[in-house]
This record gives sequence, structure tokens and C-alpha cells, in this order.
Amino acid sequence: MIEVVTTLAVLILALCIVMAAYRVFAGPSQPDRVIALEVIGTNIVGLILVLGIKAESRVYVDAALVIALLSFLGTVSLAKYLAGGTVIDRGDR
Repeated sequence: MIEVVTTLAVLILALCIVMAAYRVFAGPSQPDRVIALEVIGTNIVGLILVLGIKAESRVYVDAALVIALLSFLGTVSLAKYLAGGTVIDRGDR
């Protein structure tokens, strides 16, 4: 039963990634594209965790945590860039 559920979850997550990728390329505005990238990152983390359940391995959890952290930092830096034009403030102002 777990094989069927994990296979179905992988297919659904892959479909969500494809739909979010469409929004990245066809998004009407830059914030929509940033949100779509965050959705892709979240779905990839979920996909890795489901594959870890399917493979019965705990190594996938570490990879998912690293990808989640990098996705979060990427989203924050993109949002900061869109809000002010720079990612790193020097404090010169």
C-alpha cells in the first residue's frame, strides 16, 4: 500500500512542479515568479522526502533540509532585491 501512495505522491508533486515552472516563465509580475520559485523549492523538498520514504532511507532528510534552507535564502534574497535593488547593504547610507 505504501508503494502506491508514494508513487501517487511523486506524480502529484511532479505535476505541481511543472505547473509552478509554467508560472515562473509566464508569470505576470516578478513577485509571482518569486513565489512560484518558492513553491518549486517546497515541492522539491516534499518530493525528496517522499522518495526517502519510498527508499526507506534517512539520508534523504538531510538533503531535504539543505535544499529547504537554500530555497529559503534564495527567496529572501530575491524578495530583497525586488524591494530595494540590492541584496547586501553596505551601510553607506
